[in-house]
Amino acid sequence: MIREDKDALICDLAETYNIYDFEQLPLDKAAVFACGLKNDSRIKLKMSGDNVLMDTILLAAIVDRLSCLVWFKTKDAAKGINRPQFITELLNQRGKSKEVGKNMSFSSGKEFEQTRKRILKVVTASGD
Repeated sequence: MIREDKDALICDLAETYNIYDFEQLPLDKAAVFACGLKNDSRIKLKMSGDNVLMDTILLAAIVDRLSCLVWFKTKDAAKGINRPQFITELLNQRGKSKEVGKNMSFSSGKEFEQTRKRILKVVTASGD
C-alpha cells in the first residue's frame, strides 16, 4: 500500500483511526490498521483500479434507466435521435482515460493542434 500511494494511506489512516504517523507503529499493527480500512478508502480504491464507488455507479445506473424510459415515450425515440447520454458511460470513460488530469507537453504548435482535435473528436462522439 505504501508503494502504491503513501499519501493516500496516510490520509486514510488519519481519517479513520486518527493515526497521523503510522511509521511509529509496529509493522504488524500498521498492517492491521491498513487492511481494516473500508473499501471506499482512497488507497483501496486506487489499488483496485476503481475511481468511482459502487453506490455512485448504482445511482447513475438508476438515473440512466429512468432517463431512457422517459426518452422512449418521445417522438425523438421513434426516430432514434437525441438519445440521452448515460452517466455510467461518462464515469467509465473518466476512469479509463489516461490523458485526463495529466500534464502534457508538445514540441510544436502543430502537435498541440492534432492532439486537441483528437480529444475533441472523442468528446463530441461521446456526446451524441
